[in-house]
Amino acid sequence: MSERKFRSSRVPSPGVFLLMDEAKTRARVAGVTVIDLSIGASDLPPPPEALEALKISVDDSTTYSYCLKSGTMPLLEAATGWYCTRYNMQLDPATEALSLIGAQEGLAHALMAVADPGNGILMTNIAYPSYFGAVQVAGLVPLYMPLGPDFLPLLELVPAADLERARVMLLNYPNNPTSAVASREFFQAAVDLCKQYGILLIHDNPYVDQVFGKEPSPSPLCLPGGRDCVLELFSFAKSHHLGGFRLGFALGNCEAVASLEALKAPIDFNQYKGIMRMGVACLKLPHEVVRRDALVWQRRAEAMADALQLEGVEVQLPKAGMYLWLRLPPGVEDDVAFCQQLVAATGVALSPGQGFGPGGRGYVRVALVQPEGVLEAVAVRIAEAMRRKAAAPAAVAAASIGPDDLVEVGSAVA
Repeated sequence: MSERKFRSSRVPSPGVFLLMDEAKTRARVAGVTVIDLSIGASDLPPPPEALEALKISVDDSTTYSYCLKSGTMPLLEAATGWYCTRYNMQLDPATEALSLIGAQEGLAHALMAVADPGNGILMTNIAYPSYFGAVQVAGLVPLYMPLGPDFLPLLELVPAADLERARVMLLNYPNNPTSAVASREFFQAAVDLCKQYGILLIHDNPYVDQVFGKEPSPSPLCLPGGRDCVLELFSFAKSHHLGGFRLGFALGNCEAVASLEALKAPIDFNQYKGIMRMGVACLKLPHEVVRRDALVWQRRAEAMADALQLEGVEVQLPKAGMYLWLRLPPGVEDDVAFCQQLVAATGVALSPGQGFGPGGRGYVRVALVQPEGVLEAVAVRIAEAMRRKAAAPAAVAAASIGPDDLVEVGSAVA
């Protein structure tokens, strides 16, 4: 009997973040106190209004049954109302909005819903790790767009052949892991390009409320032509600290929404109604609530960036998000080994850049999920490790993994 392999070729393989999880476990077993800055899970509390909505729902027997489309309408009406208030565009909650069990689920299913295996997807070679896994599962071919020094794609340099092959362009600004932001003008150029070539622009926008300035983060959907070619994904994980409750929504092109809804139909029955009521409560909160939380991330970014700069580490202060994206010293390219050794020696856990795609080699990501005082103290440990690594790179043993293991293509790491 021939050997059977109960695993599809589309299933992503574990990689960098599994190695880091093992490194953190070894450090804890050795008695090291781990300060985990490798996971982008907010440490801020959810809004009390959201928690109260869930508590009430638990005792409401009408929330116990399967939730069909009609049961999602309160959330979709709240979502389209929120979008109209923020961006002055009224969307139809019945045809231009869809509830998601988290934006990550929505993206993975959207790729399968709007494209066929073998189609191309325009994306960046530094990106949220689950993008690579979702692309693999959907059977799409990644077409990497060249990045500028600001970590924005140089749209004018995308080859015509790639534009002809692509069915989807995937963007994420404010960005994870780089914290880069995109302007209205950049998004308009992306919309125009996608509309010209018949490409669906999927904008993953979980950090929409984490901009540090007073101006709202631009949305490509509300720009001229956006309604024709944009699907935008939103999450409650970052803005409202509800990551574990798995809730999001999609807004945009009615054909793309209908395709995603049709694909999800045989897969899930939507999120629990009580959790969707949490989302409604969040969307009704004053904008000052998310602005207050954005200031927390801004203060943390400034505190850690200042501490690192005092130690001689070059840092680009972000304009949004909850991360610092740090370049390792010249000549130090093995970010995986650096992060493994850092957590073993100091207890500080960071994310290796290679986990964020082939363009991340030589970088590390710092999640700002600790109070300012902790981040300032940690900055000293990181800087000292960088100095030692740069001073004696040959003396540091490389991690015993092959190059094919270095890109985490399917991690659910935030």
